[in-house]
Amino acid sequence: MKFSLRACRIQAKMSQKEAAQAAGVDEHTVARWESGTSSPEMEQGLKLSIAYRIPLEYMDFSRVGNCPSQP
Repeated sequence: MKFSLRACRIQAKMSQKEAAQAAGVDEHTVARWESGTSSPEMEQGLKLSIAYRIPLEYMDFSRVGNCPSQP
């Protein structure tokens, strides 16, 4: 099962600002990723995976949605 970037961030109890700092981008970039307007590069995706403590293969970079109760 894969989870949206927003779901992964919320599960990690991180703000968009904290996620942006972890990925080396600004908050607006994270917001665009989560809305599906753009997608992170592989390096940024790996940084998010580490910050969110979730394997990269569980993160769906094309999925937009709300956080499930338990990913």
